[in-house]
Amino acid sequence: MNAPPPLQIDFWFDFGSTYSYPASQRIQALARAAGVAVRFRPFLLGVIFKAQGWDTSPFNIYPAKGRYMWRDLARLADDLGIGLVRPDPFPQNGLLAARVASAIGDVPWHGDYCVRIFAEEFAKGRQISDPSIIADVLMDLGADAPSLLALAGTPDVKDRLRQETEEAMRLGLFGAPSFITPDGELFWGNDRLEAALAWCSQAKSAGAFTGTPSCSSSDV
Repeated sequence: MNAPPPLQIDFWFDFGSTYSYPASQRIQALARAAGVAVRFRPFLLGVIFKAQGWDTSPFNIYPAKGRYMWRDLARLADDLGIGLVRPDPFPQNGLLAARVASAIGDVPWHGDYCVRIFAEEFAKGRQISDPSIIADVLMDLGADAPSLLALAGTPDVKDRLRQETEEAMRLGLFGAPSFITPDGELFWGNDRLEAALAWCSQAKSAGAFTGTPSCSSSDV
């Protein structure tokens, strides 16, 4: 008898989101240890911010909060052994990177692409709106960079990312990173990643859900 497919957690993020950076760098190993698959789901957080009346990151709107965030992120990066370079400008324009992620589809290295883009931006200080940076990552992963970059500019892919953003709003997401478990439980923030994975494991042990997940897929 075949084993049931692994539980799947949806990792919702925006490529310009600061706390999504450490979450992206550690979620795959933690999920693997918990026996949970990860679906990387980029969306456009700026659209949700606009619905809340903001025209930029709240870390820019509230300077004290921004100063704290950058110091906190530096501590997190140091603890995790990952680099940190403050993007300039902040937040970066992650639209192209997100469209490419949508264009890639459900390939095994989709998560690796997202992890690498975050590292290019926050560890190396590179501009992820630059097609050449995206192309370098894609080529390193063995992908056809010109074809995927061209595909990312098509109406179908643009609509796909727009629909994902609408789905994020429907699910009640208000910040990133956000994690949604197979039973629809929402966890918000890099510091809630372990709790989200534990929820999956506990619910599975209790028999709350089995088989294929039914759901779609303090940080900003």
